Amino acid sequence: MMRLFIGCWLFLFILGQAWAGVLAKAELVRRFPAPLVVGDKETDLPVWPLFKQNATATELVGYVFESVDLAPIPGFSGIPINLLIAINPQGGFLDVAVLSQHEPVFLDGLGEAPLFQFVKQYQGLSLKQNIAIGAKSKRAPDATHADIDGVSKATASVRIINQSVLASALKVSRKKLGFAQGRDPDQIARIRLEVRQKLDVAQMLGQGLIQHVRLSNKDVETLFAGSAGAGLDAEAARDPDGVFIDLYLAYVSVPTVGRNLLTERSWNKLRNRLDDGDHAILVMSRGRYSVLGDDFVRGTVPERLLLKQDDLPIDMRDLDLELQLAEASLLPTENIAVLRIISQAGLDAASPLAFTLPITRSKGMVYPERIARNVDFSYRLPAAFYTAPQGDDATWRGTWKGRRMELILLLAGLVLLAGALARQKRLVRDGRQFVWFRRLFLLFTIGFIGYYAQGQLSIVNLTGVIQATMAGRSLGFLLFDPMTVILWIFVLLSLLLWGRGTFCGWLCPFGALQEFTGKLGQWLRLPQWKVKPRLDGRLKWIKYGLLLAILGSSFFAGQVTDKLVELEPFKTAITLNFARAWPFVAYAVGLLLLSSVSYKFFCRYLCPFGAALALLGRLRLLDWIPRRKDCGTPCQTCRHRCEYHAIAPNGKVDYGECFQCMDCVVIHASDEKCAPLMLEIKRTRTIPIARVTAEENSNAA
Repeated sequence: MMRLFIGCWLFLFILGQAWAGVLAKAELVRRFPAPLVVGDKETDLPVWPLFKQNATATELVGYVFESVDLAPIPGFSGIPINLLIAINPQGGFLDVAVLSQHEPVFLDGLGEAPLFQFVKQYQGLSLKQNIAIGAKSKRAPDATHADIDGVSKATASVRIINQSVLASALKVSRKKLGFAQGRDPDQIARIRLEVRQKLDVAQMLGQGLIQHVRLSNKDVETLFAGSAGAGLDAEAARDPDGVFIDLYLAYVSVPTVGRNLLTERSWNKLRNRLDDGDHAILVMSRGRYSVLGDDFVRGTVPERLLLKQDDLPIDMRDLDLELQLAEASLLPTENIAVLRIISQAGLDAASPLAFTLPITRSKGMVYPERIARNVDFSYRLPAAFYTAPQGDDATWRGTWKGRRMELILLLAGLVLLAGALARQKRLVRDGRQFVWFRRLFLLFTIGFIGYYAQGQLSIVNLTGVIQATMAGRSLGFLLFDPMTVILWIFVLLSLLLWGRGTFCGWLCPFGALQEFTGKLGQWLRLPQWKVKPRLDGRLKWIKYGLLLAILGSSFFAGQVTDKLVELEPFKTAITLNFARAWPFVAYAVGLLLLSSVSYKFFCRYLCPFGAALALLGRLRLLDWIPRRKDCGTPCQTCRHRCEYHAIAPNGKVDYGECFQCMDCVVIHASDEKCAPLMLEIKRTRTIPIARVTAEENSNAA
């Protein structure tokens, strides 16, 4: 038992290390040769400093790090993309390179060349810029924004890469460079400029819009009790109840606060000095101790009032403004200052502002000992005055908004399909109309869902979820592909109602391609390979074996999984539109050609994703295919017409192998094709005739 425990522990340890950084200092020295010097890896953050010898001084050039160490955001395959990132002290990107990736579209698909070209675009950009991917009208970069080209057919992957680059670089910039550059404006809360309430000072104090801190001499002396700083303040000893500092802080850039506290002229003066996204804190105090201090230089950062958010220091710089209070008699006017927080600092209006008031005493004359104590207090803006941050949703929400029309069209198609299947009697009432409805919908599946919207569901979706879950990562990467999310929701619901057939028979683009090639082969009168029932039953087990191999490898060997998922031709035929290396194209085309002589061969015998849906479809609630007591005994019409061999000789339907083509449902409703129905109609017609004939004979007698 102990050996088993140790073995499991080692396995989990090794698995955890698989998501850690892979670079050693020697490799970085090779990548960043002289005159650059690679320093030792930092202990507080997994980054390497880059130095350059400048005359007699050593200059910090920047920091190098791996994205997987700081922001292991799962890619579309469920495995994080690992990037080498170098930024300078100003937050500019020196270099971004790909170290490892498992994105299906870049593995033998488009190839890695487009990926390498994409990440090269970051060089020369800055965290101070809003970086947009694939803008419809590309603008020239400036200090506030930069547009970079995306990669066709890899939209979800490049957005995840962008998030990895920015998220990891932000962590380093906040920790090492002293600023918080939140680039995505939806990542943090914003002040609601339209909210303007009429409040007096007392009401603002009551609502927390003004923070009040009052310290007496005795309070401060208590802070130093038991230390070398105790008893050094003679004035505090003479007047312990005297005011040391009476401090008021107000979030004056909030319109409700600024307009009520300041005169109209002062408010306008303040607004003219603030850029979009900037914040301002109004500091008002009286007493022996001043926030600004006697030696304070206007326009600089005060040392007696510090601000942190999320344990990251944020600079507040004096605006050197003379402002007039609207209610000066109620608030102290002896010491007034307006401190500005620039938008690039990334201050989140929804999060608490942690203020610190440091108080220092000196003991000794020549080399005085400095004893410091801090008074900490926080300020939290009420929720009514800001728009709530969207957090992690922001990164994928833009993708959903950008594809709004595509999603509406997809939802319309799914609603149409669901409505038609729910009213199947009406759907199959006219066999010819049903055939055309099915053909048109399958064309919609191929053209729109498949090639245009790139909505081909795949076994990769399942392996990605497994690998992300194994590594303890969020499944939020799925949200970067809204078409896939909506299709999965619909497919899961359809599994509960009808089984695997709804996806495999109506919504799989490659399956639809196979159906058309199969029908084309029959129309061309190509010889058809009719698989005997016994062999058919054995061949159908192959897909379950492939499913087991792929899902099993995803738990232990991600690189093996990357190879095994190529058993699906979906990426080659649909995602990449056959623009791929010839072996993959030959495989996909070969399967389509095979379908022309053996109907949907891949779907029936080889598709691991279909096998997974068949297993999930066992939770099906409805036996939706109508049956008569004569079905199977003796009638065999539907069984012989079923291209999927999903109907047993006794008439029982195997829903795990049913593709919901509904041919048997059409036959069941047709008084020209269904033998039991034709007999029933004939019987109802002949019985009355027999009775009339008997009555006529009786009358004649």
